[in-house]
Amino acid sequence: MKLSDIHILEKIAAGKIAISPSIPDEHIGSFSIDLRLGNHFKVFKYTQCPPFINLGTSDSLFTMCDQFMEDIIVEDDKAFYLHPGELALGITIERITLPNDIAGWLDGRSSLARLGLMIHVTAHTIDPGWDGQITLEFANIGKLPLALRPGMRICAVSFEQLSGPTSRPYSEKKGAKYTGQISPLSSRIDKDE
Repeated sequence: MKLSDIHILEKIAAGKIAISPSIPDEHIGSFSIDLRLGNHFKVFKYTQCPPFINLGTSDSLFTMCDQFMEDIIVEDDKAFYLHPGELALGITIERITLPNDIAGWLDGRSSLARLGLMIHVTAHTIDPGWDGQITLEFANIGKLPLALRPGMRICAVSFEQLSGPTSRPYSEKKGAKYTGQISPLSSRIDKDE
Protein backbone atom coordinates (compact mmCIF):
# COMPACT_ATOMS: atom_id res chain seq x y z
CA MET A 1 0.00 0.00 0.00
CA LYS A 2 1.38 3.43 -0.98
CA LEU A 3 2.05 5.89 1.80
CA SER A 4 -0.01 9.08 1.88
CA ASP A 5 1.64 12.49 2.24
CA ILE A 6 0.86 12.40 5.97
CA HIS A 7 2.61 9.06 6.42
CA ILE A 8 5.56 10.07 4.21
CA LEU A 9 6.12 13.17 6.36
CA GLU A 10 5.81 11.07 9.53
CA LYS A 11 8.47 8.64 8.20
CA ILE A 12 10.75 11.57 7.32
CA ALA A 13 10.25 13.17 10.76
CA ALA A 14 11.02 9.82 12.43
CA GLY A 15 14.20 9.40 10.34
CA LYS A 16 12.88 6.28 8.56
CA ILE A 17 13.01 7.94 5.14
CA ALA A 18 15.77 10.48 4.53
CA ILE A 19 15.70 12.99 1.67
CA SER A 20 18.42 15.60 1.38
CA PRO A 21 18.43 18.42 0.69
CA SER A 22 15.00 18.90 2.24
CA ILE A 23 11.97 19.14 -0.02
CA PRO A 24 10.05 22.40 -0.46
CA ASP A 25 6.45 22.06 0.73
CA GLU A 26 5.07 22.78 -2.74
CA HIS A 27 6.85 19.63 -4.03
CA ILE A 28 4.82 17.35 -1.75
CA GLY A 29 1.77 15.80 -3.39
CA SER A 30 -1.01 13.65 -2.00
CA PHE A 31 1.14 10.49 -2.08
CA SER A 32 4.41 11.47 -3.72
CA ILE A 33 7.26 13.95 -3.61
CA ASP A 34 8.60 15.75 -6.67
CA LEU A 35 12.36 15.48 -7.12
CA ARG A 36 14.54 17.99 -8.95
CA LEU A 37 16.99 17.51 -11.79
CA GLY A 38 20.68 17.75 -11.04
CA ASN A 39 23.23 19.25 -13.42
CA HIS A 40 25.25 16.10 -14.24
CA PHE A 41 24.44 14.11 -17.40
CA LYS A 42 26.03 11.19 -19.22
CA VAL A 43 25.64 10.55 -22.96
CA PHE A 44 27.05 8.07 -25.46
CA LYS A 45 29.94 9.23 -27.62
CA TYR A 46 28.52 7.63 -30.76
CA THR A 47 31.59 8.31 -32.88
CA GLN A 48 33.72 6.22 -30.52
CA CYS A 49 31.29 3.36 -29.83
CA PRO A 50 31.59 -0.11 -31.36
CA PRO A 51 28.95 -1.03 -33.93
CA PHE A 52 26.98 -2.83 -31.18
CA ILE A 53 27.14 -3.88 -27.53
CA ASN A 54 26.94 -7.65 -27.21
CA LEU A 55 24.37 -8.18 -24.43
CA GLY A 56 24.27 -11.42 -22.47
CA THR A 57 27.99 -12.12 -22.53
CA SER A 58 30.89 -11.29 -20.27
CA ASP A 59 32.38 -9.46 -23.22
CA SER A 60 35.04 -6.92 -22.29
CA LEU A 61 32.87 -4.22 -23.89
CA PHE A 62 30.86 -4.03 -20.68
CA THR A 63 33.91 -3.05 -18.69
CA MET A 64 34.54 -0.32 -21.23
CA CYS A 65 31.03 1.15 -21.04
CA ASP A 66 32.26 4.30 -19.30
CA GLN A 67 34.79 5.00 -22.04
CA PHE A 68 31.93 5.16 -24.56
CA MET A 69 30.08 7.71 -22.44
CA GLU A 70 30.80 11.36 -21.87
CA ASP A 71 30.06 13.35 -18.72
CA ILE A 72 28.36 16.70 -19.20
CA ILE A 73 28.00 19.23 -16.39
CA VAL A 74 25.40 21.94 -17.11
CA GLU A 75 25.56 25.31 -15.37
CA ASP A 76 22.52 26.12 -13.26
CA ASP A 77 21.26 28.82 -15.64
CA LYS A 78 21.79 26.70 -18.78
CA ALA A 79 19.98 23.69 -20.30
CA PHE A 80 20.81 20.18 -21.45
CA TYR A 81 19.16 19.52 -24.82
CA LEU A 82 17.80 16.03 -25.40
CA HIS A 83 17.13 15.46 -29.09
CA PRO A 84 14.50 13.11 -30.54
CA GLY A 85 15.57 9.46 -30.35
CA GLU A 86 18.39 10.15 -27.91
CA LEU A 87 19.13 8.45 -24.61
CA ALA A 88 20.90 10.24 -21.76
CA LEU A 89 21.45 9.58 -18.09
CA GLY A 90 20.81 12.26 -15.49
CA ILE A 91 20.70 12.47 -11.71
CA THR A 92 18.38 13.91 -9.10
CA ILE A 93 19.53 16.67 -6.78
CA GLU A 94 18.03 14.78 -3.85
CA ARG A 95 19.65 11.82 -2.12
CA ILE A 96 17.17 9.20 -0.88
CA THR A 97 17.83 6.76 1.97
CA LEU A 98 15.28 4.03 2.65
CA PRO A 99 14.99 1.50 5.48
CA ASN A 100 14.74 -2.23 4.80
CA ASP A 101 10.93 -2.24 4.96
CA ILE A 102 10.03 0.56 2.51
CA ALA A 103 10.36 0.57 -1.30
CA GLY A 104 10.23 3.63 -3.52
CA TRP A 105 8.60 4.05 -6.92
CA LEU A 106 9.82 6.58 -9.45
CA ASP A 107 7.38 8.10 -11.92
CA GLY A 108 7.78 10.69 -14.63
CA ARG A 109 5.65 13.81 -14.56
CA SER A 110 2.63 13.64 -16.85
CA SER A 111 3.21 17.19 -18.13
CA LEU A 112 6.69 16.19 -19.34
CA ALA A 113 5.53 12.85 -20.79
CA ARG A 114 3.01 14.75 -22.92
CA LEU A 115 6.00 16.43 -24.57
CA GLY A 116 7.71 13.09 -25.29
CA LEU A 117 10.07 12.87 -22.29
CA MET A 118 10.53 9.48 -20.68
CA ILE A 119 12.17 9.76 -17.24
CA HIS A 120 13.00 6.10 -16.74
CA VAL A 121 13.23 3.51 -19.45
CA THR A 122 12.68 0.59 -17.04
CA ALA A 123 14.29 1.40 -13.69
CA HIS A 124 11.49 2.83 -11.61
CA THR A 125 11.96 0.80 -8.41
CA ILE A 126 14.01 2.13 -5.51
CA ASP A 127 14.93 -0.90 -3.43
CA PRO A 128 14.52 -1.11 0.34
CA GLY A 129 17.88 -0.23 1.88
CA TRP A 130 18.75 2.17 -0.96
CA ASP A 131 21.05 5.11 -0.24
CA GLY A 132 22.07 7.55 -2.95
CA GLN A 133 20.90 9.93 -5.61
CA ILE A 134 18.70 8.50 -8.36
CA THR A 135 20.01 7.99 -11.89
CA LEU A 136 17.37 8.91 -14.45
CA GLU A 137 17.21 7.25 -17.87
CA PHE A 138 15.98 9.96 -20.25
CA ALA A 139 14.60 9.21 -23.69
CA ASN A 140 13.00 11.72 -26.03
CA ILE A 141 10.29 9.97 -28.02
CA GLY A 142 8.86 13.26 -29.32
CA LYS A 143 9.66 15.14 -32.51
CA LEU A 144 11.35 18.23 -31.00
CA PRO A 145 14.44 18.71 -28.80
CA LEU A 146 13.67 19.16 -25.10
CA ALA A 147 15.56 21.59 -22.86
CA LEU A 148 16.18 20.02 -19.44
CA ARG A 149 17.17 22.59 -16.84
CA PRO A 150 18.98 21.86 -13.56
CA GLY A 151 16.65 22.40 -10.61
CA MET A 152 13.42 21.73 -12.51
CA ARG A 153 10.89 19.30 -11.05
CA ILE A 154 11.64 16.22 -13.11
CA CYS A 155 9.97 13.21 -11.48
CA ALA A 156 7.97 12.03 -8.47
CA VAL A 157 8.81 9.39 -5.90
CA SER A 158 6.19 7.51 -3.91
CA PHE A 159 6.74 4.99 -1.14
CA GLU A 160 5.27 1.63 -0.22
CA GLN A 161 5.47 -0.16 3.11
CA LEU A 162 6.52 -3.80 2.69
CA SER A 163 4.73 -6.58 4.57
CA GLY A 164 7.87 -6.83 6.70
CA PRO A 165 11.56 -6.01 6.52
CA THR A 166 13.55 -7.59 3.73
CA SER A 167 16.48 -9.84 4.53
CA ARG A 168 18.28 -8.39 1.48
CA PRO A 169 18.36 -4.58 1.73
CA TYR A 170 20.09 -3.05 -1.28
CA SER A 171 22.94 -1.52 0.70
CA GLU A 172 23.87 -4.96 2.11
CA LYS A 173 23.11 -7.04 -0.98
CA LYS A 174 26.00 -8.84 -2.64
CA GLY A 175 26.53 -7.22 -6.01
CA ALA A 176 24.86 -3.88 -5.16
CA LYS A 177 26.30 -2.02 -8.15
CA TYR A 178 24.84 1.43 -7.71
CA THR A 179 24.73 2.04 -3.97
CA GLY A 180 25.85 5.47 -2.79
CA GLN A 181 25.81 6.98 -6.29
CA ILE A 182 26.29 10.73 -6.48
CA SER A 183 26.46 10.99 -10.27
CA PRO A 184 24.74 9.19 -13.13
CA LEU A 185 26.38 5.80 -13.52
CA SER A 186 26.53 3.90 -16.79
CA SER A 187 25.49 0.27 -16.99
CA ARG A 188 27.23 -2.09 -14.59
CA ILE A 189 25.77 -5.20 -16.22
CA ASP A 190 29.27 -6.69 -16.29
CA LYS A 191 29.07 -6.89 -12.49
CA ASP A 192 26.02 -9.21 -12.55
CA GLU A 193 26.51 -12.40 -10.60
